Amino acid sequence: MIVRYGCGSCAGPGTRWAVEDCRATDTTVPAQTAGCGRVPVADRKVFTAVVYVLTSGCAWRYLPPTFGTSPATAHRRFAAWTRAGLWRRLHRAVLDELGPRGALDWTSAITDAASVRTKRRAR
Repeated sequence: MIVRYGCGSCAGPGTRWAVEDCRATDTTVPAQTAGCGRVPVADRKVFTAVVYVLTSGCAWRYLPPTFGTSPATAHRRFAAWTRAGLWRRLHRAVLDELGPRGALDWTSAITDAASVRTKRRAR
């Protein structure tokens, strides 16, 4: 389950996210290998940084150093986790956990779509 903790509703470095009870869900992340002899950054630190960037709208290059990981590492792991399907599995795990408890409100939903105009006779 993803849990938000920190300073209330603000979206800043003081607001952190964590994955609680990882063993209960099938959201394992791909194993990291040390490429150039450096000690790998813990997945939890990187996950917290990635969720911060995704929820705050912060650019990767402006990721605050308080997260304990570099913007390049955070972006590289984000890309690897995306290729591995982690976000879809994590979303499914959260829905599977909240659904049986009745914690989801399906009376309203938001649908997003994009429309692109095309030329009639494209050459």
